Amino acid sequence: MRIGISSPVVVTHPALCSEWERTAGIGELARIARTADRLGFDHLTCSEHIAVPVGVAAERGGTYWDPLATFGYLAARTERIRLATHVLVLGYHHPLEIAKRYGTLDTVSDGRLVLGFGVGSLRAEFDLLGAPFADRGARADDALAAVRAALSRSRPEYHGRFYDFGDVLVRPHAIQPRVPLWIGGRTRRSLRRALEYGDGWAPFGLAPDALRALLSTVDLPGGFDLVLGTGTPLDPIGAPGRATRSLERLRDIGATIAGVALTARDADHYCDQLAALRALGGRLGCPFTDPADSGPRGNP
Repeated sequence: MRIGISSPVVVTHPALCSEWERTAGIGELARIARTADRLGFDHLTCSEHIAVPVGVAAERGGTYWDPLATFGYLAARTERIRLATHVLVLGYHHPLEIAKRYGTLDTVSDGRLVLGFGVGSLRAEFDLLGAPFADRGARADDALAAVRAALSRSRPEYHGRFYDFGDVLVRPHAIQPRVPLWIGGRTRRSLRRALEYGDGWAPFGLAPDALRALLSTVDLPGGFDLVLGTGTPLDPIGAPGRATRSLERLRDIGATIAGVALTARDADHYCDQLAALRALGGRLGCPFTDPADSGPRGNP
């Protein structure tokens, strides 16, 4: 089980955000990203909301850094750690827009892109953007197939129910021959969608028993990632036993990747927590990237 970082600062969720994150900026985030990169963690995350209605922000948070701009900056300040959109809302974008913009990110990051996608549930935001809501599931399925057809190709072609394109050039495009796609959600349908179109499932808000029940209905193929979050932030320095047990629970459920949030007083303390988490993960046998391995992830 690899360990990635649910990035601080980029989302101010009321239930998870530490006070210092509310005033932190790109300097603190870059310092944390460089530390996570040096310690060999699997990935950083950045999620997407474009315009959150004020009445919804009290529940979901109102600050969401744009993943493309954020990762473009962090790509230049890190070397190995993967950059995971966790998640982009499929209905907000045309598949070719995703292929071009995030394919360029894959190029400038030397093949470190992971595309996490969700169908979306905030109807008010769909309405603000003029995006169809009622049939968003069917549209998401078609969009995923179209994104897969368009990534890593300079002349993509796709003919589907909602999206249709061909005889076009997309340059630059992703340099990874197959960009990993993680599908978010908490239903059997989201798991089906992940198995059909993706390379991993990243569920949220499910109790362990519910997760096991869903997973018992399918056979996960080899190489397919189960990306599970810790839920509440861990405190590897102050409560190492609790942090260890949390990671062990994810591993026992079958997680191949753990997405970890950390509690901290400030950015320096967060970096100390990363070092402590690295030590805990090492004792559990979790693999970490060798900092000396600086080759590209994409095509040679």
